[in-house]
Amino acid sequence: MMLAGVSSGQHNQASSQPNSQPNPYRTVEDHFQLPAGRVWGQVPTVDIDSKGHIWVLDRCAGTTCVGRTEDPVLEFDVSGKLLKSFGAGLFVFPHGIFIDKEDNIWTTDGQGAGGRSADGKTTPGKGQQVIKFNQDGKILMTLGKAGVAGEGPDTFNRPSDVIVAANGDIFVADGHGGEDSNARIVKFTKDGKFIKAWGKKGTAPGEFDAPHSLAFDSKGRLFVADRGNNRIQIFDQDGKFLDQWKQFSRPTGVFIDKHDTLYVADSDSDSLRNPGWKRGIRIGSAKDGTVKFFIPYVGPEPEPGMNGAAEGVAADARGNVYGAEVTKRNLKMYVKK
Repeated sequence: MMLAGVSSGQHNQASSQPNSQPNPYRTVEDHFQLPAGRVWGQVPTVDIDSKGHIWVLDRCAGTTCVGRTEDPVLEFDVSGKLLKSFGAGLFVFPHGIFIDKEDNIWTTDGQGAGGRSADGKTTPGKGQQVIKFNQDGKILMTLGKAGVAGEGPDTFNRPSDVIVAANGDIFVADGHGGEDSNARIVKFTKDGKFIKAWGKKGTAPGEFDAPHSLAFDSKGRLFVADRGNNRIQIFDQDGKFLDQWKQFSRPTGVFIDKHDTLYVADSDSDSLRNPGWKRGIRIGSAKDGTVKFFIPYVGPEPEPGMNGAAEGVAADARGNVYGAEVTKRNLKMYVKK
């Protein structure tokens, strides 16, 4: 398939030289300051509010929030100072975050009542939901049934991400992958009423294998990180398939700024899942699909099949890029050299 707005020459160059783009960024280590005694857990996602503050989900200083008391929702200013945290006791497996135009915080909880901690505790009645908070941590809305997995209009099965369109419509990437997961996009009104769903497990256009992250461009097109299929799929807001892009590698996180700069995190590529491609953050254009820059993962190469590098990505108005790392349990900042 010809990529919309991308010449075959550009596509071939991106495919034949997938890791060759320049890196104009330097990494700022240990920029974000946690309270004394608090350590990072798995950090799957990051977003930016209207003040330029950085919001992240952290799995309660561990790999799950089951049996833990730490807050999973954290707000930092650009200097790395922790301003606020909340959400203790509400989550099983925090996964996706989105800040809307009113600075409300939308999150997904990607597992349900079957979650267990090391000491065997369970969390019935939690998870498998989208939760909307205001900036003080007050719950404003929930979608899905707490702790209930399903594929109906009011249930999810391992929801990965959520995003809100300009008109208030809500879109949920419902499916983290695996045989027991959904593989669809679900659309709701701004009041949480079901409108439609599309997609199923598969490799054809409009099908998914772990729809993992969502972003809108300036035209309102919905970009879906179809992680298991090593591609970004692009749809209109009614679910019509428009295009698929593979030149951004195996996407685990997607973010588009107001200039239509597209940031794509790849924490997974290896000899088994995406041969020839390296992990890192690719930066390009949501308008024409060109890949302009590549921030490579630096560190010991994970074993094939294991995650590493940034899984989630966001960028602020200053041009700083933020990478949320699950395996390395960290939030990194990248600034222009």
